[in-house]
Amino acid sequence: MLWRRSSSRIALPLLVCSLSSVLLFLGFVWDVWRVADRQWFDYHLLDMESFIIGRMAKSSQDGILSAGGLPGLGSLSRTPVRYADKPFADQYRAYVEGLPFGAYTPYESQIGGQGIVLSVLDKLLPLKPQAKLRLFNALTALLSTLVLTAIVLWFFLEFGLVPALFVLASAVTSQWLVVFGRNLWWSLWAFYVPVAVVMYYLRSRRGLREVRLVVLGAIVLLAVLVKCLFNGYEYGSSTLIMMVVPAVYYGILERAGLRRLLKVTLVVIVGSGLAVLLSLLILCFQIASVEGSLLDGVDHIVYSFEKRTHGDSEYFPSKLAPSLEAPTAPVLTTYLNGTFFDVRNWAPRPEPGGKRGALAVRYSHLVIVFLIMSATLYLLGKRVAVDDGGRRYLALIAATWFSVLAPLSWFVVFKAHSQIHTRINFIVWQMPFVLFGFAVCGVAVMSLLRRPTRLSA
Repeated sequence: MLWRRSSSRIALPLLVCSLSSVLLFLGFVWDVWRVADRQWFDYHLLDMESFIIGRMAKSSQDGILSAGGLPGLGSLSRTPVRYADKPFADQYRAYVEGLPFGAYTPYESQIGGQGIVLSVLDKLLPLKPQAKLRLFNALTALLSTLVLTAIVLWFFLEFGLVPALFVLASAVTSQWLVVFGRNLWWSLWAFYVPVAVVMYYLRSRRGLREVRLVVLGAIVLLAVLVKCLFNGYEYGSSTLIMMVVPAVYYGILERAGLRRLLKVTLVVIVGSGLAVLLSLLILCFQIASVEGSLLDGVDHIVYSFEKRTHGDSEYFPSKLAPSLEAPTAPVLTTYLNGTFFDVRNWAPRPEPGGKRGALAVRYSHLVIVFLIMSATLYLLGKRVAVDDGGRRYLALIAATWFSVLAPLSWFVVFKAHSQIHTRINFIVWQMPFVLFGFAVCGVAVMSLLRRPTRLSA
């Protein structure tokens, strides 16, 4: 009997992990579930990925740490290229055909750890370049799959099967996760490593009361450093707030108190800050190896930060003025109206000039649904307040609406970046607001379909 109970406790989590891994991996590598438009899936973000391809071609030609190991764009002539020149196809040609670069323009806003690691693998693997590219995309997709599966499993352990399936469904059907999932530049998995390790560490300590602050700080430092090494500082504010979300959940669940929650939050901030400072020091040395001075690295970092936030447009090129001067409200409206999922991607292709029925699920729609389901879950929680089920409902609701600060922080603080990059920044809605919102929906549906029962801790 004991053996059967032990087997069932292992079998169901294993089933959840297996299901999540298969669904996410197939979606990230081939978009098997047709979540994104085919052409969009095939070609979106290849311009950014070409910086990694250029790095691998440069590494093959001049060494892995040439040009500071920085990602960048190579020129097939002796004339340096710029991003505006759109030399993206040349990077793939140079890598696949072994063509030498006459000049190389490094991208100095990211360490490019993914490019360095892939350059090492490129030298070690006895495969043709095309096969290695497919393998590297699959490896990136696999890492993204594993980290997101770990998050799905956390929801399963905390709330049960139905909420975990809701979270999994949100990840599988998110067109933004799908188009980012295998991209070598973005390394989607690195955004979620910090929140995943915090989730499991806090769970292992049964909330905030038994957390060792020094250990938590070390874990955060290492996790954020990995994030900075492999995909730089993109969506940094969202990553920071994501790590606090599990602390809000466990703080309310365990009645840890505001003071304890603030201490844990401060540790997360300090650990993250140290990781960012260490990574910036590495980046400064990389830039110095190219430009000749550490101050050049500092100047570039300050310039890059200001042009992405609220810098004075007088001190930047005129083409950046619209983004720096844009009001915040219209930027937020743009992202609320963004599409989470479009049913048209599942519809048969029409004849030329024909029309398809359209049903775009927008983020504004999700916000409304999450509000309704949060209110429903709150009312259901009051019925079971005598046990920890009601408390768990409240903790999930609070964590969900705290998590909305993660995407909003990027849209507001990095308003200039968001005003320009409307083809990519919708991804931050999934960091992790949409995931938690779907968990609320799953718990509410599960509770509505059965009589109130005690949830296991």
